Amino acid sequence: MAHEVRAVVAPEKGAPVSVETIRVPDPGPGEALVEVRACGVCHTDMHYREGGVNNDFPFLLGHEAAGVVEATGADVTDVAPGDFVVLNWRAICGQCRACRRGDIEYCFATHNAGQKMTRADGSELSPALGIGAFAEKTLVAAGQCTRVDPRADPAVVGLLGCGVMAGMGAALNTAGVSRGDSVAVIGCGGVGDAAIAGSRLAGASRIIGVDVEDRKLRWAEGFGATHTVNSREQSPVEAIRELTEGNGTDVVIDAVGRPETYRQAFYARDLAGTLVLVGVPTPDMTIDLPLLDVFGRGGALKSSWYGDCLPSRDFPMLTDLYLQGRLDLEGFVSERIALDDVEEAFEKMHRGDVLRSVVVV
Repeated sequence: MAHEVRAVVAPEKGAPVSVETIRVPDPGPGEALVEVRACGVCHTDMHYREGGVNNDFPFLLGHEAAGVVEATGADVTDVAPGDFVVLNWRAICGQCRACRRGDIEYCFATHNAGQKMTRADGSELSPALGIGAFAEKTLVAAGQCTRVDPRADPAVVGLLGCGVMAGMGAALNTAGVSRGDSVAVIGCGGVGDAAIAGSRLAGASRIIGVDVEDRKLRWAEGFGATHTVNSREQSPVEAIRELTEGNGTDVVIDAVGRPETYRQAFYARDLAGTLVLVGVPTPDMTIDLPLLDVFGRGGALKSSWYGDCLPSRDFPMLTDLYLQGRLDLEGFVSERIALDDVEEAFEKMHRGDVLRSVVVV
């Protein structure tokens, strides 16, 4: 039986989104039907709307979500109806070469639901990141559901499903920030501020936030930045060195993903330091660095996939820290909106007015 629900659809490249009635099938083997409670408005959704990911229009947008499992298909054992879950976009396969060697957070064959959700006319929808959660209900692979403490606010913990986890994981998992480390984060939007929060949680002694907007630098201070640098007004490399006795930081996290910020991150780290790229570049971007500098400065140049997270491990842990008052996830929620307000939320995001607008269903 198909479930008719309201949802946000991107009909064609660059066009405003529309709220439509869509059809969501009952779950088949390995699938779960989830009643969505809340879903964050992420830059990735805007990239889908603009055709920056692919051209498989129409898209069912939304992916930073939390909700309650309504039904499961055959062969599902990890979640059951009634479970409160955060959705993730990398359900692991357990069989690929990464999984077989124990690196399941790098699974090379992640998967989504096999059945398609459709518009009222029967045309198939492409769910953003295999989730499509700007909807009253969505269909996902059961492995995309991670159980967390049901006392948590869905509008808050749903953000673990993408941006917050990407930033925190870049610091905690990819960079391995540890007690006493110095860290610089370039780009203090949602992902960058999450990297700052993760660095603070790990015990970093000095955390430097870098951005071109003073408003975002104030946000960064709220999440734990001990120092801030406006890179419109001064060279971030020179400023970071001045704040670290001329050395540079142990870790630099590029949460922007542009050639110029990557170059800044490369030269702002200390010798043998670590650079982590978590900001997403566009396909046309390239980087040119002197190979002798790559060799001579040593250290590690890393890219962070989804914060190198393992949802079954990281989502419950971070949810518990939030409930204990040790992690300010609420601070990422700028406003709570309805499904009909997503297009306006994209405009606010484009202007830099919000960290996250969250659709409450």
